[in-house]
Amino acid sequence: MDAGISPKQIVIRLKALGVQMSDIDAVLITHEHTDHIAALPFLGVPVYVASTTTSLWKDRVQNLKEFDTSSTFCINDALITPFPIPHDAIDPVGFTIQTDHRKVGVVTDIGSVTALVRERLKGVNVLILEFNHDEEMLTYGPYPWDLKQRIKSRLGHLSNGDAAVLLEGLIHDDLRYVVLAHLSESNNTPKKALEAASSVIGEAGHTRLIVAQRRILGEVLTL
Repeated sequence: MDAGISPKQIVIRLKALGVQMSDIDAVLITHEHTDHIAALPFLGVPVYVASTTTSLWKDRVQNLKEFDTSSTFCINDALITPFPIPHDAIDPVGFTIQTDHRKVGVVTDIGSVTALVRERLKGVNVLILEFNHDEEMLTYGPYPWDLKQRIKSRLGHLSNGDAAVLLEGLIHDDLRYVVLAHLSESNNTPKKALEAASSVIGEAGHTRLIVAQRRILGEVLTL
């Protein structure tokens, strides 16, 4: 899912998991911002992009595959469901991935929550969700005002508070893991993100919260 770090780092981190680049069946792209696609020309594996963005990739990615943002498709035995999300990109999407009666939801760049987002993420067993910024840290932080306004906009990034509200509506007995993703280095802390998520998880001991670290390989989650 996305490939925004260097190809060298991708290879190193995969190797730490006992995986080679040649083992990867596909890379799914959520949108075209550099921090999500920088390594694409160098991976040599099938890359799936929204059909509305193919003109961006044709001269850069060899094994290019298209998907319609309103249609499901399959990769091997996995059912992939893309869905539109509000973000300042050409045709940004989130994904759900279903196989063997398990469902993973991924939404990493989203400015506001729509009814469609809520519907698509219902029943997920693993949720990877943006907890981008603490509103107070962003307001009083070092960013210029125009960037602050972009982040706060409905096409920007999700605050801890808004992410927690979305999460609260998605809690169910089989939600095993929630990965807090895309934390801002300047406008958030793991502690603040965890506090926001914990406030709605409450005593749901079946759900484990994990912060996705920017420079540290995450653990393998098994369903």
